[in-house]
Amino acid sequence: MGFFLETLLGGLMTGMLYALVALGFVLIFKASGVFNFAQGAMVLFAALAMARFSEWIPRWLGMEQGVISVLLSIVVSIVIMIGVAYAVERLALRHLVNQEPITLLMATLGIAYLLDGLGPMIFGSAVYSINVGMPKEPVFILEGLFDGGVLVSKEDLYSAIIAAVLVAALTLFFQKTKTGRALRAVADDHQAAQSIGIPLGRMWVIVWSVAGVVALVVGIIWGSKLGVQFSLSLVALKALPVVILGGLTSLPGAIIGGLIIGVGEKLSEVYLGPMIGGGIETWFAYGLALCVLLVRPQGLFGEKIIDRV
Repeated sequence: MGFFLETLLGGLMTGMLYALVALGFVLIFKASGVFNFAQGAMVLFAALAMARFSEWIPRWLGMEQGVISVLLSIVVSIVIMIGVAYAVERLALRHLVNQEPITLLMATLGIAYLLDGLGPMIFGSAVYSINVGMPKEPVFILEGLFDGGVLVSKEDLYSAIIAAVLVAALTLFFQKTKTGRALRAVADDHQAAQSIGIPLGRMWVIVWSVAGVVALVVGIIWGSKLGVQFSLSLVALKALPVVILGGLTSLPGAIIGGLIIGVGEKLSEVYLGPMIGGGIETWFAYGLALCVLLVRPQGLFGEKIIDRV
């Protein structure tokens, strides 16, 4: 039972990280109605900025690396991601208002390749590390209930808590604030939103900025675990099944989808892997998402689209 709980908790914590990555896709889709293929590139770009400024700022200011330098690096990285959002709106999205969704989709592909090239060109292409002070040693819990206790990674636990807080904050932002409601109106119909005075350009800057901050948090967490390297942009691919499972329009769906896939991956690898062979963790999420698509194309919590003729 202790080993099962250990596997279950590991899956839940990994699932929260998947949900955090998926939020970037959901945020952009809710505001523009288009799938953002640039989210993975944004994660890499933000992680590179954070890693390099955490090295440069102490050197520029003549101080040791510590809490202050980390906070300054985070602030500078947030400003950079807001600048990226502003540039995306001014140079691309502003010229594509009221265009077909496929046009916006291709624009996000172009933005992805541009960021993939700019990041290493500006910040370097080596493998960098990010250290924000999260403890990496494991800890044993519930030792009184189970022999030997349950092994939990402190880093994974802290990461899951950060992800949960950010998810809750974004959910409240979209549901309870005036800006959040305006963003949902923009996603439903660009022309109608403009006709009632909603500034489309400003809304897109806001949502891309929020998605950039989410990408920064994802980049810090995954960069701390895996190192900042080009393959970090591929982490976003792990969120695709989460988005399909939960629904492209649902923030709670991203959370629940992430938890389902995180737990499913861990349990299937541990209990089914020995019977059917290794590697099940790499394709389990995609197989589950495909099964959901066959039954409910809009995802478990996505809005059902009804076309009237």
